[in-house]
Amino acid sequence: MNIQNLIRAAAAVLLASAPAVQAENLDIVMSQVFHQDHATYIGYESVEREDIPVSAAIERKYLIVDFRLAAAQPASEYLQASVHKVCMALLKDRELVRSLSDSGYDMVSVAFDRRSQFDCL
Repeated sequence: MNIQNLIRAAAAVLLASAPAVQAENLDIVMSQVFHQDHATYIGYESVEREDIPVSAAIERKYLIVDFRLAAAQPASEYLQASVHKVCMALLKDRELVRSLSDSGYDMVSVAFDRRSQFDCL
């Protein structure tokens, strides 16, 4: 195997593993935001906004990080503090933010139920 083929193979492996590393890092960061008695991290979902034309200069993808709160109907202040805590945990991880941005995400939203989302970025 010549050096060019070896470099191509290594680049392909790195590109294929990049999203998994990003997802793993996101899962680790989000699963450590709350204690289990406060909220549980469910996972994330990538969403592509259909309302933005493909030719637009901005990205069409955003990410939803999903949690379930332990309290049945949280007070507004409690919910706002929880959203802030998730957003700050994400923003403090510069490598993760850079990786998400490089992957085409221009916004992250937080969800605590199936009806509402709160934007971070």
